[in-house]
Amino acid sequence: MQNIERFLFRDLGPNILLGTASDRYAGWTGQIYTRERYEGRISRRTKTVGGKSFVEQTLPVESVAEYFEHFPVLEIDYTFYSPLLNEAGEPTRIYHVLNRYRQYMREQDRVVLKVPQAVSAQKIRRSNTYLENDTYLNAALFTRQFYEPATEVLGPVLDGMIFEQEYQRKQDRVPVQKMAGDLARFFEAIPRDPRYHMELRTEAYLSGPVFKVLEHYGVGQVLSHWTWLPSLNRQLTKAGNRGFNASGQRMVRLMTPRGMRYADAYAQAHPFDRLLEGMLQPQMVQEAVHLMQKAVTEGINTRILINNRAGGNAPLIAQRIAEAFLGNQAQAR
Repeated sequence: MQNIERFLFRDLGPNILLGTASDRYAGWTGQIYTRERYEGRISRRTKTVGGKSFVEQTLPVESVAEYFEHFPVLEIDYTFYSPLLNEAGEPTRIYHVLNRYRQYMREQDRVVLKVPQAVSAQKIRRSNTYLENDTYLNAALFTRQFYEPATEVLGPVLDGMIFEQEYQRKQDRVPVQKMAGDLARFFEAIPRDPRYHMELRTEAYLSGPVFKVLEHYGVGQVLSHWTWLPSLNRQLTKAGNRGFNASGQRMVRLMTPRGMRYADAYAQAHPFDRLLEGMLQPQMVQEAVHLMQKAVTEGINTRILINNRAGGNAPLIAQRIAEAFLGNQAQAR
């Protein structure tokens, strides 16, 4: 347990990678970041969430090297907001940031990227409204402006790619068969790769026709602890307790407390420097531990990715989960 007390999570088990969703939070200083390394180099920006303004403090890119001293895997989510190349094939700002990240990574480090919302989202937020996305499931955009440059920049450290689709209100949903058909045409048109995972945030789409498509193309079902989705166990049960990823990989994202909206979760968790017991849901921890135990007993390569909004501070949530997992493992011996 001494390693866990020091936030060292790289050796939990041969089939388990525990990491966080995003990094560089100044609120993690003193946990996984050394204060003296970044004195005078913390940037600040104002972010508006739910009509309120918050000041975010961010460490320099080079801090990712220290991150990987503690965690074996990192989810990079800023790729969700822009492709890596523009329509003319020129590198975007996001490309250059990703390239800088890669300079501080070792061959044994692992990265999970979010696919741009320009590909995965049916609607995209613009100002205070959501507009139809005319590049939704555009195979050419995905391949040329994201997949090819991402695999070139990251090489062997690229561990997974997540297609996150936003929650669809009942009046906005397409029939399940149409959703399945749209996904089938898309995955047929893009390069085959065993690192794809699909996060559907609308429970109605967690159904047989969609799962059949994911299984056919080897695309994993992301188990996501998120506002309007059922429990992680329930999501897995809906899929018949099967995994669809071609490489046998399971992706688990701990994003927000169930029943709590993004803006409320963000406001409670900010500035992400402490664990909030009233916010952290015990069932989420228990289910994450259960999935880690299945990784051991069934040989499932499992990635657990933790967001600050799931309980205030991702490293401390990771500590809580790792302690419970190792405690169960000790009892089982």
